[in-house]
Formats: sequence, structure tokens, C-alpha cells
Amino acid sequence: MKFIVEPSSLKGEARIPGSKSNTTRAVVFATLADGASTIRNPLPSADCLSTVEVYKGFGAEVIELSDEKWVIKGVGGDLKVPENVLYTGNSGTTTYIAIGTAGLIDGYTVITGDFQIRRRLAEPLLKALRDLGAEAFSTRGNGCVPVVIRGPIKGGKTSLPGVNSQWLTSLLINAPLAKGDTEIEVEDLKERPYIEMTLGWLDRRGIKYEREGFERFYLKGNQEYKSFDEAIPADWESACFPLVGAAITDSDITLYGLDINDYQGDKVIVEILKRMGADIEVIDDGKGGIRVRGGKTLHGIEIDCGDIPDAPPILAVLGTQAKGRTVLKNISASRLKETDRVATITQELKKMGARIEDRGEELIIEESELKGTKINGHHDHRIVMATAIAGLVAKGVTIIDHAEYTRISFPNFYEVMSSLGAKIEKVKEV
Repeated sequence: MKFIVEPSSLKGEARIPGSKSNTTRAVVFATLADGASTIRNPLPSADCLSTVEVYKGFGAEVIELSDEKWVIKGVGGDLKVPENVLYTGNSGTTTYIAIGTAGLIDGYTVITGDFQIRRRLAEPLLKALRDLGAEAFSTRGNGCVPVVIRGPIKGGKTSLPGVNSQWLTSLLINAPLAKGDTEIEVEDLKERPYIEMTLGWLDRRGIKYEREGFERFYLKGNQEYKSFDEAIPADWESACFPLVGAAITDSDITLYGLDINDYQGDKVIVEILKRMGADIEVIDDGKGGIRVRGGKTLHGIEIDCGDIPDAPPILAVLGTQAKGRTVLKNISASRLKETDRVATITQELKKMGARIEDRGEELIIEESELKGTKINGHHDHRIVMATAIAGLVAKGVTIIDHAEYTRISFPNFYEVMSSLGAKIEKVKEV
């Protein structure tokens, strides 16, 4: 599928769907709990539905899977050995958390994913599981899925590099169900808001743990999860696309469902846009909406991306429309996603005429006049959506391949952007 995008401005109101990160965690906690849990405002994205299918393999029972709510009956401590290979699709979060869950089971679990997931490193997490008493290895010996895990983990001490917070999230969620206590040492943790999100879930479940900042975590063993009824907050990662789209065009939009007090790191987009000179208003902490009036002169700034590894593609687009120079720093975690997102967005924006340079540790963007062209979406939802937003300001027509990948995180991206007035067409062939 392709997107065909023409220059356009945005007007009106839209509601942002639920958070992918929170929905994924909710499905996991519902499975590990004893009894039926209700997840309200879930995100029915491909990644979240992959989580449901994987955790059905561990014994979860889906009672309801509607637009309004998902009801999942968990297994408590009685996780079952999967009858088949567990396929996580394109979801890195599901892959890593499921690896940890497999470590709780006295039996062999095989986990794999799509071609992008099979390139993403899992070895640091596998090593941690081995430290805690499990068998865990990559079938190809390269530290990536497919992997084989046999538990149960017993607890103990382990360490993780901090470049990928999903490895730590996996242990934080699963280790409390081990028989013994677990101590985790983390080196230079990136993506800290995701860990704060995970800890928030643990707090609401009453899990006992201690920590020394983000360097050391102590988890009591032999704990239990209880069922819950929670609403999923709207997704700030998804909101970044229409917010930036409005800021760089002559637009006036209001987005609903967002909470400025949520754990999600990408809420910093509000401060980034303000610092760059955008007219953005948070009404009643987001309950009354987030309003952006475009057409203002934007100025380049330095942005630390250590806590927002999914944001560099859309921030690079934003930088092309800001006077002077925009510098994205601390971008290493963004290179470990579905693609090396720093390299791919640099490659695609250069096709559009962007003055952009990947310097390894930094991404440098100068104000640029973009032109429409044919874009390779690289099977990466965030590259597809970022270049679609670039198409709103590019002269001429922008054609983007792999548009169907928006289903991974923002399944109604096309509908939301169209409702706001974006000249965007979805076609199977051009």
C-alpha cells in the first residue's frame, strides 16, 4: 500500500488512540494475574494484537476483544508451556517481555518474530535469564530471535546494558514471580520514561521492589499479580505526528485524549515545540485538549533524544522547517528499532531535498525546502508517518511505500490525518 500526499494544512479536532506501550503491558499483566482483567480504550494495533496472541500461547483466555475494552482472564502462576512457536510479529516490546515470561515456565518455549525483529539483539536479556537460572539461547547463535528459553528462573543477581529499556522492563515485570529475590544492575539507562511506566504498573499492582535511581533494582520474589480494571491513556508517540504537522503548516487543530501528566516520554513534544516557537496550548492538563495553531516562525534547537527513541524521525522533519540548525543528540537507542531510524530518515529526507547529516552521535538538520518524491517507508511505521507529515510541506506530490505499516502503532493514522484536512490518499498501486 502507498500514501500519496500533497501540500495541505490541518483544521479541526481529533482523538488520539490508546498508548501502544501501555496496552502491551496491560495484556501481559492481565495474563500474569489471577482472574479476569478489563483493559479500557485499548489500542487495536498490530503490535498489541500480537501481544494478545503470544500471551494466549501462555494460557491467557480472551473473553472480549471489542473497540471499547478487552477482557482477559489470566493464569496467575499457572503459565502453560506453549503448544507452538510464539510469533511476536513486528513488536520488539512483546518479544522481549515474552522472553522474560518464558523464563518463568518449567518447559521449553520458542519465540520468533518478523524479519525486522529477527535482526534485533536479545542476547543481553538472554544472558540475564541465564544468570537467574534459566536456559536461554539464540537458535542461530547470533543473539537474536528465534530463541529458546526454559525456566524457571530462581532469582539472583544480573546486569544489563541500558541502551534498550525493553530488556529491563521484561525483568521488572517477570522477576517478581520467581521464587527468589532478584537484583538487577543497569549501566547508563536510556529511555527512562518507559521504565517509569513499567514501575507505575508495578506500583498499581502492589509489587514490592526497591531501587537506587535507575542503576540498581531489587525485586522481592514469590509475589502475585491481581486482576484489574484500567483505562489506557492516549498515545503521545502517535500524537507527535499531527502535532508537528500542525506546527509546520498554516493549521489550527485540537487533539483529545492526551494527559500531560502521563509517564510517556514523548509528551516532551509539547516543550520541544514551545522552545522552537510554536503556538501550542495544553488545556486542563490535556483534558480539554492540546491545541496547535500553525504558521509561526520556528527556530532550530538542540534536543536530547535519550528518553524519546521513537521521536527522531518526526523531529528531523520538524527540524527541516525551523530556521537555523536543529541538533538531535543521544540518538543511539533510535538505531536499534525496526530500522536504524537515524539512517533511514536521513536517507529519505535527503531525497526530498533536506539538508541533513548523520554524524553518528548526532543528527544535524538545517532549514530546508522540501520537494515531493518517491519515498521508501522501509517497512517502518514511524518512517512512513514522518515522511507523510513531511509531504504536507513539500512542493509537489510525495509517494510513500509500505503505508500499511502504520497499523503497527497508529492504525487509524490515515483516518485521523484525513479528518483534519490532510490531502492524503491511500492506494494499493500507483
